[in-house]
Amino acid sequence: MSEDTETARPGTGRATRREWAGLALLVLPMLMLSTDLTVLFFALPALSTDLDATATQALWIVHVYGFLIAGFLVTMGRLGDRVGPRRLLLTGSAAFAVLSAVAAFSADAQMLIIARALLGIAGATLMPSLFSLLRTMFPDDGQRRLAIAVMFSAFSVGGAIGPLLGGALLESFWWGSVFLINVPPMFLLLLAGPALLPERRERTTVRLDPASVVLSVAGMLGTVYGLQELAAGQETGTGSAWPALAATAGGLVLLAVFVRRQLRLPDPLFDLSLLAARRMSASLATLLLVGVGVVGTFYLFTQYLQWVAGLSALQAGLWTLPYIVVNIAGAMLAPALAARLRPAVVVAAGLAVAALGGVLLVVAAGADASLPLVVAAASVTGLGHGGAMALVSDLIISSAPAEQTGSAAAVQEVGGELGTALGIAAGGAVSMFVYRTSLAETMPPETPEATARTARTSIHEGIAVAQETAPHDPALLNAVRDAITQGLQTYAGAGALLVALATALITAVLVVRDRQTS
Repeated sequence: MSEDTETARPGTGRATRREWAGLALLVLPMLMLSTDLTVLFFALPALSTDLDATATQALWIVHVYGFLIAGFLVTMGRLGDRVGPRRLLLTGSAAFAVLSAVAAFSADAQMLIIARALLGIAGATLMPSLFSLLRTMFPDDGQRRLAIAVMFSAFSVGGAIGPLLGGALLESFWWGSVFLINVPPMFLLLLAGPALLPERRERTTVRLDPASVVLSVAGMLGTVYGLQELAAGQETGTGSAWPALAATAGGLVLLAVFVRRQLRLPDPLFDLSLLAARRMSASLATLLLVGVGVVGTFYLFTQYLQWVAGLSALQAGLWTLPYIVVNIAGAMLAPALAARLRPAVVVAAGLAVAALGGVLLVVAAGADASLPLVVAAASVTGLGHGGAMALVSDLIISSAPAEQTGSAAAVQEVGGELGTALGIAAGGAVSMFVYRTSLAETMPPETPEATARTARTSIHEGIAVAQETAPHDPALLNAVRDAITQGLQTYAGAGALLVALATALITAVLVVRDRQTS
């Protein structure tokens, strides 16, 4: 079968059963990609023991995968535009399957860290290729929005079931099984992909600039690593914040140099003219604002479930399922609403609902909080977030020229990664500041100075020392939990403001102005 006959019909033709079967096939790498981000949460203690991993090595085993995905997104997006998204997807999937097997049988912690790093590079090929193929397979706007909603939902499902799947596998198998589950789906993709997935006709002939690749990778790695280390330090109270701040600043400087180089190159790695389109720039700004607001709030919500509600990690994971379910429901409902209303209107409405959820969470988490009400309030944010983000992705993908769809998909994922990292870092910093301020005011007067000092060090230390004293005096534990709750409430309110700002941006740029110019 020639490349031309394999390519989806141009124009506004509607997809056939072949394209929908191809979409079902593309769900597999999306699930594997997102599951691998969280599947080690329960497997980490077992593999750390077997491999005799240090605490630092254990952290790198978990995080290096996401670091490398973020670092290579721009490069892989451009590479997909050059060689074709299907070719890049299948090549990356083959590498992902092989490296998963290597990770499963790692002999020591260092080998596993290297395997996870290479898995991140292979994973970076998948996301831009997936979204680029969706534009080729579904030229009809309504069908493409539904397809993107399906992929968005698959990513949410994968991230949600990762810890649960890891825990279930460890009941019967060794820790390597959490990596081997990637192999059969990727093998199926390699077998059926050539028949079901079209290759895109439009290509760019621009060569990859090695200096730009190094700058983009190093800049993203430094920024994301620094932000995550800053969040971890705020949460545990260990070490100085200056190394993390220096890494973040260094990463941002490298990204600034990267941008400057792209403006000077005749054939840049990333064409900054893509950002000139109002729909693209407003959507990317929205992605970043919502990432900081919603992800930071959700991160603190998961901590609240364990530290304030007193749930185990598994129980807390189960209590987040309502949020995930309504998030998926919002994503699947959005394309149908966009068929009746303009997509920008649906995005603005979804963001308004998400902002409302943040306000409700501030109220629900107050004194005498009911856990079901807190979960319900957080789920309102999940509903609006799912509906808005599925369509924001379509706005970004569809606004780029066909030959640069991979680059558009990559910059979308970069915006999402930065929003996530900023949200976790900001959430950790704000909650830690509020925690210490609140605890200083509400610390029981009879608390020994050494105990009080330990409690103020970090939230982890505060919970640990308060639980030791709780059997004979629960006052300190109550004060610690109240301080944690105030941190969640403060950031939920700030997050609601950020999402409200994104709502105003979309309304002003894409709803009002488009109406005036139509």
